[in-house]
Order: sequence, then C-alpha cells, then structure tokens
Amino acid sequence: MTDTIELAPRHLRRGSAKFRAEPQSSSLFAGAATRHLKTDEALFIVGEPGDGCYRLEQGLLKVVVTSPRGEERILAMLGPGAIVGELAIIDGGPRSASVFAVRDCELSFISRAVFKERTIRHPEIYQYVINVLATRLRRTDEAMAATSFLTVKARLARALLELGKHVGQDDGTGRVMICHKISRSDLAAMAGVARENVSRVMSEWKQNQVISRSSGLYCLSDIATLKREMDTQVESLRTTRNAKKQLTRRTRLAAELSATASR
Repeated sequence: MTDTIELAPRHLRRGSAKFRAEPQSSSLFAGAATRHLKTDEALFIVGEPGDGCYRLEQGLLKVVVTSPRGEERILAMLGPGAIVGELAIIDGGPRSASVFAVRDCELSFISRAVFKERTIRHPEIYQYVINVLATRLRRTDEAMAATSFLTVKARLARALLELGKHVGQDDGTGRVMICHKISRSDLAAMAGVARENVSRVMSEWKQNQVISRSSGLYCLSDIATLKREMDTQVESLRTTRNAKKQLTRRTRLAAELSATASR
C-alpha cells in the first residue's frame, strides 16, 4: 500500500537530493544494496512478488493503479526518504500497486529475509515501519476523499501544491517553480479528473496569472489562490458534514421526545 501524494519529509534540505534518515530507517537499511532507475522505468509492477522494500535516496517516484479500462490513477508522489514496498514485507503478499520513476532515482533495497532478521534484533524497526504504513493509509484516505468530494479546481490545486512541495523551488518572490516537466495526463491522474478538465482549468489559471508555463515547466505564481481554492472547498465540505450531523442529532432527539410524550 502506498500513500496519497506524500509530502517530502521535514528533515529534507531544499535544493538537496540528500536527506538525514531517521535512526530506525538507518538501522533497517544499513548495508543495503543500491538500485538505480531511469526516468519512466518501473521499480515494480502490481501483482509481482513482494521480495523486499526500498528507501528512496534521490529522485522522485509515482505510485500508480490502473483500471481494467487502462485508466491510471496516481496514488502518491514519493520524494527522498520515502519507504516503498513496506506492505509486502509485512504480509508477504504481492505488490498492491505499480511504482515508476518520475525522474532518475537512486534507492536502497533490503530483502524480506533481511527485514525479518533485523526486526527480531531491533523490534523498534518494526514499529517504525508500521507507523509509516499507518500514516500512508491515512493519507490515502484523504486522497480518496478529495477525489470523491472536491471540485475539479480544488483537486487540481491540491495536486499542484503537492508537486510544489516535492520538486518545487522558491524563486525568492513567493512563486514556486516545479522543476520537472509534468504532463497534463499525469496531472489528471494525480487529481483524478479527465484530461480535458485539466486543460480547461489550467488555461483559466494561466489567463488569471495563477500559474504560468515556460520551457515546459509550470510555475505556481499565486500560491494563495491555489490554497484558497482548495481550503474553501474543504471547509465547505466540513460545514456540510457538520450540518448533516446536527440535523441527524436533532431528528433523533425529536423522535426520542415524541416517544417519551406518547407514553
């Protein structure tokens, strides 16, 4: 299982591909084998045996599920420090999604046998991996809720802001340049919307100078508007849910009072 579009760890240094690993992660991947991926190369495909797990050292990965009709949904974008394939080493099952390199990647790999051996000697590692998995499941729930309930604009704003956190660079004026070419198809797969809707919204935002594009790279020119587009919709959903809960409670209370009065 993988997360939703996962944020870069707090301990990453902007502008640097290296990161300071957490102690448990360092213990788990001490002496690990190194693997390199080229852009668009698959790390593994859904259904393959889960023979081990990886830690991303440099680069960017995307986690993808595909419908029977061939439609892609990007569940997560993973930056340096992310653990990949942890579910398979816990339950021994096959890969639950496919993972591809968005840009050239360097990863550390340990086998399932090594994982078992190290967690026996260092049980705190197992708890660490469980926490990673739990966090990812929560973020997946958030992503699925966004896909189900947010408007197209809110979903797309969310995807762009997440990309900015992974591969963005602040130009010093409050604008964020996404330092990797992202296709509209990938944006559509991240946001869970049709490609034509991406084109329509992005054109509108370019006209309103919310975003711009130069040499194939997107620039988030108006971060405040993108956040407002997303936050307003989220707050609206929260208000609607609270109103429904209040209505349900009032209806239940009215029924209880009616039943009491009829006795």
